[in-house]
Amino acid sequence: MATETRELEIHDTAARVAGAEMEGYQQTTEDLVGEKLVLNMGPSHPATHGVLRLILELDGETITKADPDVGFLHRGDEKIAENMQYNQFVPYTDRLDYLAPLANNVAYALAVEKLMGWELPARGQTIRTICCEMARISAHLLGLGAYAMDVGAMTVFLYTFTQRETIYNLCEQLTGARFTTSYTRVGGQIRDLPEGFTDNLSTFCEDILKCLDEVDTLLTRNKIFLDRTREVGVISKEDAIAYGLSGPNLRGSGVEHDVRKANPYLDYKRFNFDIPVGTVGDSYDRYLVRMEEMRQSTSILRQALADLPDGPINVVDSKQKLPEKDRVLMSMEELIHHFILVTEGLDAPAGEVYFGAENPKGELGFYIHSKGGGVPYRLKIRAPSFVNLSILPKLLEGCLMSDTVAVLGSLDFVMGECDR
Repeated sequence: MATETRELEIHDTAARVAGAEMEGYQQTTEDLVGEKLVLNMGPSHPATHGVLRLILELDGETITKADPDVGFLHRGDEKIAENMQYNQFVPYTDRLDYLAPLANNVAYALAVEKLMGWELPARGQTIRTICCEMARISAHLLGLGAYAMDVGAMTVFLYTFTQRETIYNLCEQLTGARFTTSYTRVGGQIRDLPEGFTDNLSTFCEDILKCLDEVDTLLTRNKIFLDRTREVGVISKEDAIAYGLSGPNLRGSGVEHDVRKANPYLDYKRFNFDIPVGTVGDSYDRYLVRMEEMRQSTSILRQALADLPDGPINVVDSKQKLPEKDRVLMSMEELIHHFILVTEGLDAPAGEVYFGAENPKGELGFYIHSKGGGVPYRLKIRAPSFVNLSILPKLLEGCLMSDTVAVLGSLDFVMGECDR
């Protein structure tokens, strides 16, 4: 009896030890399975399209958490504006979305002109419309070419950059610069359309449509491209609105909102164009929206060239405009007028204004608080890229690591305006 009791005690002890070991083993195994890797993507990474850093938490290949880290390109543009005359700040707007400097110039000038209570003559407005649509096509071409290359399609990049080179040649003919144009001034443009520009632009409109057809053939029904983009990075209509998205990223989710239609400015009221929208809100829809937007921009350019008004291009206000050079050299009053405008700037009234324009990346807005005089008391820039990136933590969660590249490319952001 004592022997049986002893054997039972030994058996129970062995069972308890084995159970404890198994419990410890299970706990260790769970810890190993649940261990996550924190990975830094960027700030120096080709797929981040600039100095964007993503702090990714990975469970295997699946992203469980994503934190975008911005600010590596911060230059303090908004603070600089407080110490500059309104026209002196124009070159700084080139450096926001540096893929569409012509459109940035126009958006800023329209905000200041709203403060001044000015309206451009008809020809000046049409020239600005041409600038904005050229910038839209140029920015979308780069975004599309880089996006295709990110997901493995090299040939598309060559097609799109060939057309961008043509746009740069047109910019050089129009403004004297290829990249940072600084073409617009508060109250007008630095010069009228040069001789031969309209013919060259008409030729470009024909060539770009052929290029888009080629890209459409290469990408739109490409099995690899479809697998990389469809059902990847889906943004619902509700989320797009809640996060304040704008531009193609908003319209890709099925929201038919375009500032050019909702709050028309320049010549957009008199031009016929459609607003392309998506149905699913995935990366593929955002690609389709940008493709169609380029076709619509080409249509706007053709309409503008067909009905280009004559007349002055600048606001006619002798007290707020620099006098002609020959008059400055011959008249003391003109010399004094020139000196005051150069040293003190425009005589802007006190007040607050906001103006938002439909830029390639979304709504680029300028809020100006003026206390009078030639410099703004406060200037705030609503940068669409910064707002669009705010959805990344929600968007990337649950995606595969390889999908990050496709999602970032489909959002098409520029860090120059994100960090400012």
